[in-house]
Amino acid sequence: MSEPRFSYSLVQLQEMSETVLRLTKEAGASAAEAEVSLGFGQNVSVRMNETETIEYNRDKGVSVGVYFGQQKGHASTSDLSPQALKDTVAAACNIARYTAKDEFCGLADGALMAKNIPDLDLHHPWSITVDDAIELAKVCEAEARVVDVRITNSEGASVSTYEGMFAYANSHGFNGGYASSRHSLSCSVIADDGQDNMQRDYWYSTARSADDLESAQYVGRLAGERTVRRLNSRRIKTAQVPVMFDASLSSGLISHLISAISGGSLYRKSSFLLDSLGKQVMSPCVTIEEQPHLLHGLSSSPFDNEGVATTPRTLVKDGVLQGYVLSSYSARKLGMQSTGNAGGNHNLIVSHGDLDFNGMLKTMGTGLLVTELLGHGINMVTGDYSRGAAGFWIENGVIVHAVEEITIAGNLADMFQQIVAIGNDVLVQGSKQIGSVLIENMTVAGE
Repeated sequence: MSEPRFSYSLVQLQEMSETVLRLTKEAGASAAEAEVSLGFGQNVSVRMNETETIEYNRDKGVSVGVYFGQQKGHASTSDLSPQALKDTVAAACNIARYTAKDEFCGLADGALMAKNIPDLDLHHPWSITVDDAIELAKVCEAEARVVDVRITNSEGASVSTYEGMFAYANSHGFNGGYASSRHSLSCSVIADDGQDNMQRDYWYSTARSADDLESAQYVGRLAGERTVRRLNSRRIKTAQVPVMFDASLSSGLISHLISAISGGSLYRKSSFLLDSLGKQVMSPCVTIEEQPHLLHGLSSSPFDNEGVATTPRTLVKDGVLQGYVLSSYSARKLGMQSTGNAGGNHNLIVSHGDLDFNGMLKTMGTGLLVTELLGHGINMVTGDYSRGAAGFWIENGVIVHAVEEITIAGNLADMFQQIVAIGNDVLVQGSKQIGSVLIENMTVAGE
């Protein structure tokens, strides 16, 4: 790691977090936790071959949580000076004294703290200059604009780089941290068919290491191709048909699953998957593995936000739910144990078959391919799902024409059970790795 790139070393951040814990103990707190973090980044964007924005950011902060028995207080500051640390601890303690008792609050179980923390190779600095970043963005946009003469305008292309480092410590004696990075390249353009029909689309690539990014030429070309194929869109008649979610959207379906089996939704009874542990919640063709220790993984972490060790596990096996997604607080509310998910899930790998994108279309036969979703018409209590959509009408496994101004509707519980196939066109753009998803039947509302 290149710690000199930061204004403090990891050791200094850990020492600072220990100082905070000492101050909380002196103030009479029965337990405490502290996180000290640093981050910096650069983003440039171009539009129509002209530099649009150049942005720099540099952040630092301290977050303090204190416990006086079952009373909790929290405070934070962006000032790392000794006096600011004292003031922040004092503020957190004052808040705790006026907070109602909560029998479920407290640090995570000390026995669950991470030990022998592995290096997951998450920090890959990208020392790209502003001039080089601008040139890379211009190449990306230019590649998109030459795809077709009907691409007449652009929303621009951007190149961004970010590095961060943190140390987290608590009263159990845990003190760990690491540096990480995330870089991205994106492009969005507009096409016009000359008949007042304008369409836009985009593409992007993101990775821990710049070496793992898709090329600027590829990102631009795909953004252009995705935009042009949406021209001459039309509406379709209302029908019950198979629906295939493009791989760029499939992760959203898994996000809905995670929301439904997360502790907060479960103990509030605001989930359509209450008491679903050990039950069939998805199609038998679906298995989901959580792999928190993937090298370079976009959501890899050796421990969660509470210091609890993360471990690989099977979340869904052959459609049967094997575990929930819990922090220590939600686990206590449910009478269970933390799953190391304070702060969210880690690298969900969804199983897939042998079908590529075209093979998935042939399997569907006739139906709707969805490439864009609009709105947020989802009721997590009932599972009812209704969203605006755009995409392509498919007949005999072949794209016939683009589709827009439609709504797709169903119920998530049914949709999960009706997954027919998952493609091998897996995208890695976030915490969920999944290919396109074919659902047997949904309502498509059009004309």
